[in-house]
Amino acid sequence: MTATPSVLFVCVRNGGKSQMAAGLMRAAAQDRVEVHSAGTSLGSAVNALAAQVLGESGADITGETPKPIDPELLHRVDLVVTLGREAHVDGGDIEVRKWDTDEPSARGIEGVERMRLIRDDIAARVDLLLAELAGPPPES
Repeated sequence: MTATPSVLFVCVRNGGKSQMAAGLMRAAAQDRVEVHSAGTSLGSAVNALAAQVLGESGADITGETPKPIDPELLHRVDLVVTLGREAHVDGGDIEVRKWDTDEPSARGIEGVERMRLIRDDIAARVDLLLAELAGPPPES
């Protein structure tokens, strides 16, 4: 791992889950982790509800846009995390972890409530990953 660990979050459209994970990691890690997100089959925009519920937690992804996986970046990062059941990435020598995230719509939960549950699931995973990659925050 490099001096500053790096992670690439990937979902299918790069409009929801991977953007949420990246936004949460950026907010929590500050400059302790280099954070990227991308998609395997891009959507046209960041999901408005994802941006809204992330804003509720203090992270801002309103200026983000869906991005494809950059092959050069893919081989430079320390870790790739896929979110959801449909995103698949061949990282070659790079470790790829699959987060089978909560999907509240399978339980009939939709709208903003669905996105909050997804956010909370991803936030808990991001917190654990941040502790693993960068350790506890420096003392102020």
